[in-house]
Amino acid sequence: MEHTEMIDQLTAAADRLAAAAETLDRVLGKLDAQQEALNAKVDRIVAAVEECEVEADSDPDIPHELEQRVAELEKVNTELKAQAARLTRKTLSPFVSALLVKSGAEGERIESSAIDKTLQALSVEQRIAVKAEMARAGMIE
Repeated sequence: MEHTEMIDQLTAAADRLAAAAETLDRVLGKLDAQQEALNAKVDRIVAAVEECEVEADSDPDIPHELEQRVAELEKVNTELKAQAARLTRKTLSPFVSALLVKSGAEGERIESSAIDKTLQALSVEQRIAVKAEMARAGMIE
């Protein structure tokens, strides 16, 4: 009977790990989409600056307008950088948080040995994903 219970526990753990992997995949997909949107905005800014440079070369009265436009674009660029910093994930998924709480390894910073002990039941890919998420959250280096 113990053998059946162990198989049931392993099956339940595998199901939870699969769900965690799916959650991590969705989070990474969202982050990729946000990064692509920011890259598109930066590309548009670069194109606008290049367009202004071409216009400035053809019209000697444009330097003042160009300076204003550059200042405006620098302001937009600064705002985009701030937005990108805010979009950076600073929290852990519920699965990772629950896993850390279960093992008693919670707090702002966690020792490497505690992380390794907590994650030993996971596959190598899942350990890498969890550690990457914790690094993005600033919990490990």
